[in-house]
Amino acid sequence: MELEQIALSVTDCAKTYPDGTRGLKRTNLRVEPGEIMTLLGPSGCGKTTLLRILAGLEVADQGSRIMFGEQDVTSRPIEERRVGMVFQHYALFPHMSVQRNIEYGLKVRGVNVSVRNQVVGELIDLVRLGGHEHKRPAELSGGQKQRVALARAVAAQPKILLLDEPLTALDSKLKDTLRDELAELLRRLGMTAVYVTHDQQEAMAIADRMAVMRAGEIVQVGDPESLYRNPTHAFVAHFLGRVNLLRRDLEQVNSGILKLGTVVLSAPGYLGQDLLVRPEDIVIDYYRPDRAVGKILHRSFRGDRLQFRIAMDGQEPFVVDAPRDALFKQGDTVSVDFHPHSFMRATEA
Repeated sequence: MELEQIALSVTDCAKTYPDGTRGLKRTNLRVEPGEIMTLLGPSGCGKTTLLRILAGLEVADQGSRIMFGEQDVTSRPIEERRVGMVFQHYALFPHMSVQRNIEYGLKVRGVNVSVRNQVVGELIDLVRLGGHEHKRPAELSGGQKQRVALARAVAAQPKILLLDEPLTALDSKLKDTLRDELAELLRRLGMTAVYVTHDQQEAMAIADRMAVMRAGEIVQVGDPESLYRNPTHAFVAHFLGRVNLLRRDLEQVNSGILKLGTVVLSAPGYLGQDLLVRPEDIVIDYYRPDRAVGKILHRSFRGDRLQFRIAMDGQEPFVVDAPRDALFKQGDTVSVDFHPHSFMRATEA
């Protein structure tokens, strides 16, 4: 089955509701052909508003422009945009079989039986539902239901695939399993897709690139690893994972250093006075007088790792992740090392 790959372009797109509420500030975004773009952010940040505008379920403000490839769809209703949608609860027809659910949209459009059968057969193979064609949704697992919803969404060969938090309704263990399965399936489909979620791990596992949103606007766009390691905004650093705050005075900023007791570390001045560092980027070891020194306030076993809370003179207590076989205990004095390239700025770039 040949699925189209087109670019998606959003230019000066905004949404103001009748009561004056700004659901989306002026937004610009480009999704490359075949790319999976995740809209990530907390509730109320505008990600679902943007998705609904792309679908044609919301009308954007005057001056907004939405392009599907070379086609301007800004003023087109949803039925003329050729979008496929996957929702939180899948919205499968409980009385219909897998086959009937997938072919429903084709049947409504009047596609003849032979073409419907061919498309449905190809999709069932693609999403690995062979042998389940005649089962109803109640007889399927959560992962199988998800695959039916995805197959139904792409059956009509949409230009753009839109997914609105499709894993939200699942328990955490099932979500972890289906997250990786969904990521693999979306890449096999190869369609241009926009995926909305508030879950950082889900976004990073699925996206080719992510647009992190806050208060109705996109704060930063990039691939998951770049955003995690090199955020240009403190909000992105905090939202994508745990961070610790280290402080320094203006003299240290101007000298491009961070003083920790008698130890001096390199920390570029452009990062500002407050620095962020992730718990996994801090290393503790047995006490050495030539290293920065801290005291373990608390030790916590987290299954795959140990977490230590460390006190250091001149700094607020901070958290360190260590291998689960580390022998340190509460009350120990340890050396603390920070890799210079792990420091991140705590303010907007």
